[in-house]
Amino acid sequence: MTLDISSAPIASDTTDHAPPGRRPRATWAQDLSASLVVFLIAVPFSLGIALATGAPLTAGLAAAAVGGIVVGLFGGTPLQVSGPSAALTVITAGLIAQYGWQATCAITLAAGLLQLLLGVRRVARTALAVSPAIVHGMLAGVGLAIAIAQLHVVLGGSPQSSALANLLALPSQLAAPHPSALAVGAVTAAVLLGWPRLGRLPGRYGEFGTRLAKVPGPLAAVAAATTLAVTLDLRLARVDLPAWEPHDLVPDLPHGAPLAVLAAVLTVTAVASVESLLSAVAVDRMSHRTGDLDRELRGQGLANMISGLVGGLPIAGGAVRSTANVRAGARSRWSSVLHGVWVLAAAMALTGGLRRIPLAALAALVLVVGLQMVSFAHIRKVHRHREFPVYLVTVVSVVLFGVLPGVALGAATAALLALYRLTRAHVDVLAGPDGAFTVETHGPLTFAAVPRLSRALAGIPAGAEVAVVHDGSFLDHAAYETLHSWRTGHQAGGGQVSMVTRRQDDEVLDPDGTVRTGSSPGPHRCRAWTPWVGHHCIEQQEDPHVRLLDGVRVFQLHTAPLIRPELARLAREGQTPSQLFLTCADSRMVTSMITNSGPGDLFTVRNVGNLVPAPHEPGAADDSVAAAVQYAVEVLEVRSITVCGHSGCGAMKALLDGVHEQPGRPTPLARWLRNGRGSLDRLRRVPAEFTDRAVVDVTEQLCITNVVQQLDQLMANPAVERRVAEGTLRLVGMYFDFATAQAYVLDPGSGRFSPVEALAPAPAVAATSAAATSTSTDTPTFADTAASAATSAPATLSSTPRREHDTPERVNEFEQVPTTGTVAADPARDGGGPGLAA
Repeated sequence: MTLDISSAPIASDTTDHAPPGRRPRATWAQDLSASLVVFLIAVPFSLGIALATGAPLTAGLAAAAVGGIVVGLFGGTPLQVSGPSAALTVITAGLIAQYGWQATCAITLAAGLLQLLLGVRRVARTALAVSPAIVHGMLAGVGLAIAIAQLHVVLGGSPQSSALANLLALPSQLAAPHPSALAVGAVTAAVLLGWPRLGRLPGRYGEFGTRLAKVPGPLAAVAAATTLAVTLDLRLARVDLPAWEPHDLVPDLPHGAPLAVLAAVLTVTAVASVESLLSAVAVDRMSHRTGDLDRELRGQGLANMISGLVGGLPIAGGAVRSTANVRAGARSRWSSVLHGVWVLAAAMALTGGLRRIPLAALAALVLVVGLQMVSFAHIRKVHRHREFPVYLVTVVSVVLFGVLPGVALGAATAALLALYRLTRAHVDVLAGPDGAFTVETHGPLTFAAVPRLSRALAGIPAGAEVAVVHDGSFLDHAAYETLHSWRTGHQAGGGQVSMVTRRQDDEVLDPDGTVRTGSSPGPHRCRAWTPWVGHHCIEQQEDPHVRLLDGVRVFQLHTAPLIRPELARLAREGQTPSQLFLTCADSRMVTSMITNSGPGDLFTVRNVGNLVPAPHEPGAADDSVAAAVQYAVEVLEVRSITVCGHSGCGAMKALLDGVHEQPGRPTPLARWLRNGRGSLDRLRRVPAEFTDRAVVDVTEQLCITNVVQQLDQLMANPAVERRVAEGTLRLVGMYFDFATAQAYVLDPGSGRFSPVEALAPAPAVAATSAAATSTSTDTPTFADTAASAATSAPATLSSTPRREHDTPERVNEFEQVPTTGTVAADPARDGGGPGLAA
């Protein structure tokens, strides 16, 4: 399950992915097929969860039916399948033991009502504001608790009231197992684990195994165990499906301390919501769909209210069922709804067959699912981010004390660890042979480090020459004031102070402030951003020229060694950019950073207002842009041209103010802006729009309308018109909003601008310098290379454009804009120099 939700899409309440009107027959067929696959997984899984909680087994089927139908109809993630949750098993079992079954149904109803209210208040994303280490630890702890409890059932016994009691009772249970139950459980586990691997068998067996593996593993495992039990006439406890009685449909109010009942409701709400929303984000990424988390939360709440009323278990979105639904080819929410209908039909019509299933088989199924909740991939990821103490404390606490205390202890551990890292900074004072001093700082300099920093600075003799070297990590206002106040006083006493932001080439800073040498996993170590930020935080020169030269010196120190081999290759071989990028001269636009590109990737044209002068424009003739376009299209043979506008464009504001129409002799700027008159006319006739939001003001509307107009004016260039007609050149319109750092791309079909999602990187917006008209092959500035060095996206443009290594063209799922990925520079192949892969 993925927890990085920074790129999860936001949609309106009306988002649905089934097309309006009549749906194609092929879509119905795919949804029907997928619903049957999910149904075959859901029935044994629901029975096993109900068995593990101690609830009536019909409660599991009721929750599966309600989750499929209600959440399927009203949820915000169409391909997610909801039902009884493994993560809630321990919580539900505890509630049943403490309050009884009907009171637990009332708690489920109350939790659903709370979820519904939270969804109405649109706080779904707030529910995800929790450390991934805590979430993974909670799921792993719950999985271990489930596995320990169900191991007793597999051995022929009964689980105890808590995980600790189950652990203590396990030795005696292992000493006297029930042979029949153990055999059935072993067969179930073996089939469940081996079923996906049938396709790996050699020869024809593998081909047959591949076809056989299309049957869901849980169904095959339970069917094999049931067949074994029936064939050998084993004496085992089997599924008991009691008939629903009217009194079962009336939840009973819990008897106990009000605060304890409230805590139970909050616990069910929190765990069910977090699991459902995390699963929804994961499903959206798998299916490349746009979901609405607030609507999903409201759907989950409505389903839990109904499940509580009809005597069902608490409901949450399930990763297992949802993944199966996506992989089975589901196209819309009707696959989930139909799966719920099939479960309901099975609960009513197939009770005879279900009663033959041994409880040991269901227990083994849930045991394996519980163990699979302990993900070694998650453990490695948590360990890599140095959050393993939080994970371990959460796992152990959930197993020993329960979900709510375990999560609370995990959160406390995370807070203490964050505080420790925030206050851990090293300050070293080194005296040189010439009487000069060097103050080196490592780690975040915050208010907590001010006493240590002040003591170190106070020990430096007055009048000494001092260099303060900061490693580039975080510097807060208190530390900033301390450094600059001391510098002012030291300089007043005749001393000299220089402040430098620098990190050694072979050093990497751990989150706790420890400097490790040569331990970074990559050649760049993500350090290029740090001097750029530190340059502005520590030393702001009043003279812009001095500041510029300081930036060049930092480039020579940090960045030049990294890109020198690549620039040398480009100097030898010449430029072969794949795209012409035409954007505004605004200084806030950093082309290489936003497009995640490097030297030789983009042929860039920049001017005021990203304008493409139309041929024979009265009073505004200009051939510089046309010449650059012709050179890019005919000589460099670029495969796409992107026109990129941006928010707050001064040229567009000037057009709206009528600067180009002022009386008297026109200035060069006024003459240039006359090339934007077509955009003003288009704004009055057919203004451009966004797909997901309204424009902020008329200036923004002109900014995006101008992009559309300049694309039209590009087609007036004969070379562009010819290449587009041949199908060898694509024109792309883009817009970048500074306030939200969000790129938008023009959809040719609708004529609207859609946001570029972080899930599927696309050619994003860009820009680097300011000039009325400038043409260059993009060479990264210091901040540009910083972006390439700090990026770790798995599929992005490389800054090493070798056409012989080009991968197949990738088409963005949302914008249908092709981007070409290239392999990163190989240090061995390029003479041992570091590759500059973004």
